[in-house]
Amino acid sequence: MKGKKSYTIAVDGYSSCGKSTFAKAIARELNLLYIDSGAMYRAVALYSLENNMVQDGNADVERLRKVLPSLIIEFHKKNEQGDQETYLNKRNVEKKIRSIAIADAASKLSQIREVREHLVGLQRSMSRPVFRSEETFGVVMDGRDIGTVVFPDADMKIFMTAEVDIRAKRRYDEHVAKGISADYDEVRGNVIKRDHQDETRKESPLRKAEDAYVLDNSHMTVEQQMEWFREKWKQILQKHEGGN
Repeated sequence: MKGKKSYTIAVDGYSSCGKSTFAKAIARELNLLYIDSGAMYRAVALYSLENNMVQDGNADVERLRKVLPSLIIEFHKKNEQGDQETYLNKRNVEKKIRSIAIADAASKLSQIREVREHLVGLQRSMSRPVFRSEETFGVVMDGRDIGTVVFPDADMKIFMTAEVDIRAKRRYDEHVAKGISADYDEVRGNVIKRDHQDETRKESPLRKAEDAYVLDNSHMTVEQQMEWFREKWKQILQKHEGGN
């Protein structure tokens, strides 16, 4: 395509499908900004737990509504591979938000309308040019409702899935690699629980956008997934060019 264009790519799918790894690889290849929307929900969950806003699994919605606008959630580049670290109110919380307890709390908080509306607003604002560097002309965002709610007009929508046991093993290995204590059975149970909560929640449930490309990466390497992406992306660009 002639000239510079800002692209938006939405990557949705089940827990532990490797969405972040895949989305980061796409962002590196196309020189786009990568945003981990799930980390934003985890950051809110961490704040809520640290400030006793969640008791017996129930959140204090009134207190949450008051503090949400004051929470500062940022992503700082960690290395040249595109890895990022999550900051909450200027504090690095990357390791803290990756625990199973935080994942469970984040899944519950994501069902609260006020939380979703606030974070969706932040996610949309992060895609605007003012947020990006001059060299970056688009965004790749992964999550559960990016292609259906956050960016329904995204240039490309991808819905990722994989077998439950494979996803559980990936999440377990990820915890071990990061030095986070984990039990495989507990991890697997959490993955299944997250699937149910994500698919049945009232607010923006996990579902495939009608125009999304489905990628089952159960038995695919990251490079094989990128080959799949390049083929689909080429088709999308050709379609754009044909419409100009």
